[in-house]
Amino acid sequence: MTSHTSPRRTSTRLADALAAGAVVLDGGMSNQLESAGHDLSDELWSARLLAERPEAVTEAHLAYYLAGASVAITSSYQATFEGFGKRGIGRNEAARLLGLSVELAREAARKAHGAGVARPLWVAASVGPYGAMLADGSEYRGRYGLGVDELERFHRPRMEVLAAAAPDVLALETVPDADEAAALLRAVRGLGVPAWLSYTVEGLRTRAGQPLEEAFGLAADADEVIAVGVNCCAPQDVRGAVEIAARVTGKPVVVYPNSGEAWDARARAWRGRTTFGAEQVEAWRDAGARLIGGCCRVGPKAIAGIAGALTA
Repeated sequence: MTSHTSPRRTSTRLADALAAGAVVLDGGMSNQLESAGHDLSDELWSARLLAERPEAVTEAHLAYYLAGASVAITSSYQATFEGFGKRGIGRNEAARLLGLSVELAREAARKAHGAGVARPLWVAASVGPYGAMLADGSEYRGRYGLGVDELERFHRPRMEVLAAAAPDVLALETVPDADEAAALLRAVRGLGVPAWLSYTVEGLRTRAGQPLEEAFGLAADADEVIAVGVNCCAPQDVRGAVEIAARVTGKPVVVYPNSGEAWDARARAWRGRTTFGAEQVEAWRDAGARLIGGCCRVGPKAIAGIAGALTA
């Protein structure tokens, strides 16, 4: 059963921890749930389990905390009012499920502390891109045909709900397009919760083709943003992006690439081989990365390797 105690943030701020050194982020939620036998073929992906198997989400978070992660990203990446609405879930219930995603990660942190984990543990509320709601691979392309104002109107309501659940940080993640980043940066203002902004990239450009200097520059003067970086990209694309993010913004850099396999949106499957390894982590840290983990297909074993490499 999920605890119903009030949500509570860790007393140590994540921004302060990043200023002091490197912090370990978790790995992929979907692959951890699939490895436990859950079917994620639905368009809602892992967000479906918020309604149907919330305890499974808590256990997935717990596996990463126990493996060495200090930050867990909630299962709200694909959780939107529009996406839930397609399944007949009304706005009130959708809002409850969004808030529940934060509480489930808090529950996992409580369990981890109960199991002897002594370090501070943080919760990042995932805010996925507009393309994630479409469930057609659009988050790897961007350019949805929507303007910044329209994208801000899409993102702001669920960000308000997530912020009200009191996460430590909002993860504005897997952003393929600088226009969508601009919308997210507008939407996060006034929510009272810090955020990180993380693009999905190919080479030294966003998936929509903008140079990373331009894309990261949008967040340079955003006081709400405590880290910028990349996720859901190939491991070989990380180092160059980290260097640009650190230089352009002066902020700590967040990185959590995929395993190196490629997503086949038509088949809804991963292809290729793994190129992710903990031995790459020190180079990322030396380039400016301070919040380091993995995204799709990166599991607890790899996160344990990252934790080991960063504390060696």
